[in-house]
Amino acid sequence: MERLDKVLSNLGYGSRKEIKLLMKNGEVEVDGEVIKDSSIKVDPEKSIIKVSGEEINYREYIYIMMNKPAGVVSATFDNYDETVVDLLDYEDSVFNPFPVGRLDKDTEGLLLITNDGVLNHRLTSPKWHVDKLYYADIDKPLGEEDIKAFEKGIVLDDGYKCLPAKLEIISSSEDGSEVKVTIQEGKYHQVKRMFESLEKNVIYLKRMRMGNLILDENLDLGEYRELSEKELLELKDMLEMG
Repeated sequence: MERLDKVLSNLGYGSRKEIKLLMKNGEVEVDGEVIKDSSIKVDPEKSIIKVSGEEINYREYIYIMMNKPAGVVSATFDNYDETVVDLLDYEDSVFNPFPVGRLDKDTEGLLLITNDGVLNHRLTSPKWHVDKLYYADIDKPLGEEDIKAFEKGIVLDDGYKCLPAKLEIISSSEDGSEVKVTIQEGKYHQVKRMFESLEKNVIYLKRMRMGNLILDENLDLGEYRELSEKELLELKDMLEMG
């Protein structure tokens, strides 16, 4: 059971003050009865709730896929920079969602934003071994010895040894390389630091996939959409949340 004003606020019907006014004006019904008390508790899964004669479609969680642009931080709040949550429309931000894991400020690509704490934990916990696929531009040529170093487990500057990772070289020349990198962890600046350990630098980085969730190529940088039912079911199946 939840407070009626909280349910309506979570669905974007306004602040609690605005919802009180709606109720005062007789705009809110629960199971056919006009409700004036915003603090009453309801079961939004079972009760029929109407606002201005329109039945609400209640849901507890929201699942958003964003193509994160560079220059935006993966956080819910920041004193200095725009956050990925700042890019959301009001009706989505009222769910108080948070980014799953983090992409560095200058990294682009797939970011999942949700208020589902269980899904967030499973996607980010090393215990669940969720693959994360990145595309990267590197400033130097790469070869077989680099592929083997990734397979063996790169040792970072702080002495931490990464889990074995997969490096696929798309192209390599004296001008630089294009690669795909698959890791299962999410250490701070991990992909960049892995290449720095090999005395190479990442020029551009974009996340393409998390587990079986693939970035929608139709999303421009900064755009987002909710996950389809199929995407969400497949993601939950992978994480054994069914």
